[in-house]
Amino acid sequence: MIRNATAVWNGSGKEGSGHLTTQSTTLNQTQYSFNSRFAEGVGTNPEELVAAAHAGCFTMKLSFVIGGLGFTPETITTKCEITLDNGTITLSHLIVEAKVPGISQEQFDAAVKDAEQNCPISKLYNTTISTNATLLA
Repeated sequence: MIRNATAVWNGSGKEGSGHLTTQSTTLNQTQYSFNSRFAEGVGTNPEELVAAAHAGCFTMKLSFVIGGLGFTPETITTKCEITLDNGTITLSHLIVEAKVPGISQEQFDAAVKDAEQNCPISKLYNTTISTNATLLA
């Protein structure tokens, strides 16, 4: 399987602007710029997209791991915080809340660790990945 996205940039790094389009067109000429990346400008930015990719991938992997243990999650919500420091992504922090009837805390914690280490996006990153996971009653 191959997926793709296209970036187009016009102008200098600081004054220029660009847009991103994904194969599915979920992003379709979506604006990004220096201001949307490093200030509060309109549009998206690469770190936000990386966070979305990691949150989505991890959450789906966690659902599969939990399913493999014989449980069905009612909900899993994951927020991913990407830290960009001096031009390097230094941390991807996953904040997870899940409601999984019947699963023990130990089983849940092990499933979270498995998903953290084995989702394809985690495997792609060359950075620290941390998780704060809460099993909801």
